[in-house]
Amino acid sequence: MKRRDLLWGAGALALVGGSAAAISFYQTGSSEAYEAAALDARSTLAQNPDLKDLVRYATLAANGHNTQPWRFHLTDGRIEIRPDLSRRTPVVDADDHHLFVSLGCAAENLSLAAQARGMPGDVRFDPAGEGAVTFDYARGAAVQSVLFDAIPKRQSTRSEYDGRAVTADDLKALADAAAVPGVDVKLITDKPGIARVRDVVVAANSVQMAQDGFMPELKSWLRFNPRAAMSMRDGLFTATGGNPAIPSWLGPIMLDLTMSASSENDRYSAQMISSSGIAVFTAEKADHEHWVLAGRACQRFTLQATALGMKVAYMNQPVEVESFRPELASLIGLPGRRPDIVIRFGYAPALPYSLRRPVEAVLV
Repeated sequence: MKRRDLLWGAGALALVGGSAAAISFYQTGSSEAYEAAALDARSTLAQNPDLKDLVRYATLAANGHNTQPWRFHLTDGRIEIRPDLSRRTPVVDADDHHLFVSLGCAAENLSLAAQARGMPGDVRFDPAGEGAVTFDYARGAAVQSVLFDAIPKRQSTRSEYDGRAVTADDLKALADAAAVPGVDVKLITDKPGIARVRDVVVAANSVQMAQDGFMPELKSWLRFNPRAAMSMRDGLFTATGGNPAIPSWLGPIMLDLTMSASSENDRYSAQMISSSGIAVFTAEKADHEHWVLAGRACQRFTLQATALGMKVAYMNQPVEVESFRPELASLIGLPGRRPDIVIRFGYAPALPYSLRRPVEAVLV
């Protein structure tokens, strides 16, 4: 769910006396092994899955920084998704907003997967304790959907898109998919409107990158090569943004040498202008329950986009920097509300998938 992407190339690597071609396999690992692991996590759900296999599909949901901030408790007739506060990102997500949105994304995947395999049920938020999402299910008729089919294919594609317009029918399909009670979604497809959102994103990004603790927190979740990504199976693998693999020791150095607010703003600006449209999700209330609902709505939106051959990426800086939320809310015609999610969508080739931790690691 997090939109942070980085880019460096052979020219930048030369600044530290090396190049992408000179990086040893021993230091970076095998991209083929990484791709195999990513595809294995996305293997087809069994026709008669056990609860752990349903959890695997749930964990393919979008989540901030790919922290995978959830724990699943399995009982007969119920799967509970609890927040894992040990995987918080307190700088970019000080009030755990993204964490609870992530729980909603996982709950939607879980509901769709269970329904497709004859285990339909109801999702609800339980405010007791730290707050959790419960899915109560029973045996029933299997209902396949294009959203379910899209679960293993969905990804956050952090690249420039080709700028093609989305048809009116497809825009309606996106809006219909995201129609979750308690959440409004605003679709912006005109170029002036996209440019206005871009300006807010760029301004918020400049402020965010200057915040104390932002860069150390980001670095702690970056995985600079297949070996590191496969070891942790979480975090942001830089190759998913089109970067070459580099040793873990070199990654933070490259980040300091090449990453600036100006360079990031130029990249985000180009990415947004190349997009077909922007979707902004805003729940009726700013509480844990409604953040879960916003997560369910945005997960459904991204799955429908995937089913229609589109790519998506998150541009949440105006959500994460509190002072920019009123401006974004006014821009979409909902003054006084707190925006929850900003997604750009359009058409582009796929990039490498991110990894997920083993199911056993997320079970209570």
